[in-house]
Amino acid sequence: MFVIIKQAADKPAQTNMTAGGVGIAISKQSGKPDKTDKTNINQDIRAKEVRVIDPEGNQVGVLPTYRALAAASDFGLDLVEISPNANPPVCKIMDYGRYKYELTKKKQEAKKKQSSFQVKEIKVRPKTSDHDLNVKIDHIKKFIEKKDKVKVTVVFRGREITLMQLGRELLEKVVRETSETAVVEQMPKFEGRTMIMVLAPK
Repeated sequence: MFVIIKQAADKPAQTNMTAGGVGIAISKQSGKPDKTDKTNINQDIRAKEVRVIDPEGNQVGVLPTYRALAAASDFGLDLVEISPNANPPVCKIMDYGRYKYELTKKKQEAKKKQSSFQVKEIKVRPKTSDHDLNVKIDHIKKFIEKKDKVKVTVVFRGREITLMQLGRELLEKVVRETSETAVVEQMPKFEGRTMIMVLAPK
């Protein structure tokens, strides 16, 4: 008769302590490596020797990995492999947790900047009156002032497709009237039965 015994869930890794109570720098990760993070740190570094950079960015030189780990321990920090393909690999002594936090923060800030603008669309017809066009140009200026991009679309219906020159002249007027604050990011081009131009803030 077989008895199935369930293993307890992995407990969080604890910091090893020396007899004097001083913590030895070890990986703060669990026993199972994070598949999304391929960076080798501390005992995960497999090279026999590495080129070491200290926390201040100074070159320490090439050391056996065990000595590099000891140096990181002296600082109370981690040994992080930053150039694994170099010969020997380059490792830096740093606070890996703080490094990952700052890296994540930079990525979030970059993403925020990329998504900080919207693309607004203004649609006109080739026979749009001057008054209506001026109203739409005012809207475009407001969008540009808010640092949004604007897609100006000329819609041709039925036989209006023969009025391409009127569509181009209309877009040229939009460019002239917004030239102080906007630049043409995409020159006018046809897509189906529409002519599209994109303006962006200067």
